[in-house]
Amino acid sequence: MMTSALETHALGKRYGRHWALRDCSLQIPIGSVTGLVGLNGAGKTTLLHLAVGLLEPTIGRIQVFGETPSQTSPRFLARIGFVAQERPLYRRFLVKEMLTLGKNLNLHWDNDLALSSLARLKIPMASPVGKLSGGQQAQVSLVLALAKMPRLLLLDEPFANVDPLARQEFLKILLEVVATREMTVLLSSHQIADLHKSCDHLIILSALQVQVADDIESLLANHKLLIGPRVGVDAISRAHTIVQASHSGRQSNLLVRTHSFIDNPSWQVQDVTLEEIALAYLTLSVESAQAQQQRKQEVLQ
Repeated sequence: MMTSALETHALGKRYGRHWALRDCSLQIPIGSVTGLVGLNGAGKTTLLHLAVGLLEPTIGRIQVFGETPSQTSPRFLARIGFVAQERPLYRRFLVKEMLTLGKNLNLHWDNDLALSSLARLKIPMASPVGKLSGGQQAQVSLVLALAKMPRLLLLDEPFANVDPLARQEFLKILLEVVATREMTVLLSSHQIADLHKSCDHLIILSALQVQVADDIESLLANHKLLIGPRVGVDAISRAHTIVQASHSGRQSNLLVRTHSFIDNPSWQVQDVTLEEIALAYLTLSVESAQAQQQRKQEVLQ
């Protein structure tokens, strides 16, 4: 029985000599809301474009509900909703005309959902799309994708220029739909606080690769901040994975991924937030890239 909406294995995309994504292996469970986090250039948009069939892999494999993404397959396209960063809309159309277009182009269109969502977001139906603010245009794009009723909805930085209240209201609408319909969501965003509120899984892409792919509950349970003696760091590193470390005199602060219960009285154990976990992995990848670049320079010299 299929359990993954999207699955990749050793997936990679290269442009000439430049890799945009490399060795990406992950599974997104059916019915989940998965957050996708990464620095600019980490490969987030490339992964989304591969998932909707706008790009073809250089190496590896990607499947959506067991089939290869294709922009020429009506069956595949009917199951996918995608909001790109550019939010392509017909700016001369009235908002209500965009809904008419969506209704005519999509077999499973839910017009009642579109109308009620735009009303909750206070979007004027009789306004030309081009006269709306950037944030309102983003909301129209999101509602159009949601009303298509896709099995997999992919959102690429959907909340850029959207004010906090409108962002909160759309997330409510999204979670209501996910709770009552068979829909899986992959949401790329820099707003980690929003991801914690709305997502049950998290993927961290960094240095073109998957650094973390897990459910959020497990991530919070398995990552801890340890505060203790600097002389004991080696013992901690043998039992657990140190993601980030800082030292001050004889004291060390370690953000670790634990592999067993920590019962050493020398170490104070504290919970960490999802944002702290994400930032630690992103910082780790930046430091690794800088070290790799420095080694290349030393070789050239």
